[in-house]
Amino acid sequence: MGLLAQALQSRAARVVGRGRCCHGRRCNARDDPGSHRKPRSSVGGALVELTPTPGGLALVSPYHTHRVGDPLDLVALAEQVQKANEFVRANATNKLTVIAEQIKHLQEQARKVLEDARKDADLHHVACNIVKKPGNIYYLYKRESGQRYFSIISPKEWGTGCPHDFLGAYKLQHDLSWAPYENAEKQDAKISIVNKLPSQPVALPPSAEPSFRGFTSTESGL
Repeated sequence: MGLLAQALQSRAARVVGRGRCCHGRRCNARDDPGSHRKPRSSVGGALVELTPTPGGLALVSPYHTHRVGDPLDLVALAEQVQKANEFVRANATNKLTVIAEQIKHLQEQARKVLEDARKDADLHHVACNIVKKPGNIYYLYKRESGQRYFSIISPKEWGTGCPHDFLGAYKLQHDLSWAPYENAEKQDAKISIVNKLPSQPVALPPSAEPSFRGFTSTESGL
């Protein structure tokens, strides 16, 4: 009985010795006692304190101070992108509208140039027994046969004895284009004005420096 009691006591002591160590795991009493020491705190580093006033200083919230340009506000970003797209589209539409108007104007000018060129070429193919010279006026007539021809005799000179139908008077310009006689005088006036521009002397000031002579005389008179 004495040996049995000693064996039971020894077994109970071993069971009691087995428990959880300071590390939170089950350990054996026969483990190294040095392994049961408490963990030392880390030296040389610390986490940022989770407090609105660390070290007695209040932090400033970037969300409230930069609310207008907050990159985290997805709604504001989406609205800004949409507004930018609308402005870009409107600017492009305005520019394209101006270009379209310019294209339309250029098309009208091109159509007029082609029409004038066709008329000039047609008049150059009209029958004429004299050498046409720029600056002269030629009168266009039409025979009963349908033939058209140029003459230097005006209907006024023919009087009542004009043998053929009068179609119009044209002046041959120096660029060999034809201008109706009623428009020839206006065209000649424009050309004369343009020709006078290079011959007009340009009045230049005697000195390139600014002159305050008029201001000083006015002030002295006051």
